[in-house]
Amino acid sequence: MADHPIFTESIRRIRALLGETGLGPLEQQVLERLVHSSGDPGLRPLLQFSDGACARAVQALTGGAVILTDTAMAAAAVAPMAARTLGNEVRCLLDWAPALSPQGSTRSAAAMQRAWPELSAAARSAGSALPLVLVGSAPTALEQLLDQVQAGADAPSVLIGMPVGFVGVPESKRRLAATGLTQIRLEGTRGGAGLVAASVNALLRAAQAAS
Repeated sequence: MADHPIFTESIRRIRALLGETGLGPLEQQVLERLVHSSGDPGLRPLLQFSDGACARAVQALTGGAVILTDTAMAAAAVAPMAARTLGNEVRCLLDWAPALSPQGSTRSAAAMQRAWPELSAAARSAGSALPLVLVGSAPTALEQLLDQVQAGADAPSVLIGMPVGFVGVPESKRRLAATGLTQIRLEGTRGGAGLVAASVNALLRAAQAAS
């Protein structure tokens, strides 16, 4: 996949701004995509990877893993790259959301409660890799997934936890950090649909290059 000259020059400038990061090649590609999407080189110290997270993501994507996003915006940003690379199915959590928020909860959390058992069981039945989960907006969905895993449910192949905002967001990320889940995480209040999409798009490109 040939890159546009403007993108190539952007990445060259980003590398010059970042300097030596100490990251591996896959992690570096994710960081560069995040900086390119946000215009913010200051994301570097906020970006955290569990050991081998990017390599595991590439393996899962190559193995046909579904990509589950928490917003239609993220799904729309990932679907074209998935179609151009490995053809992974992209699903949006809101396909399982109730029309109204349950009392004391959110539509996103209720959707995760429905979606994850269905998608993980389907992956097991098909013998494919468990889905990658992208959370860029809804900390309640992230918390609900962590509740399920804590109760014994399958864990995602990789969980990209980058919800954005101030209420419940740093807390959900700290909880994610304390788990042993394979994860890519953006600390603090920053995140969003564009950044989770940029992360998995970098990994899709890497998976295609490795296949």
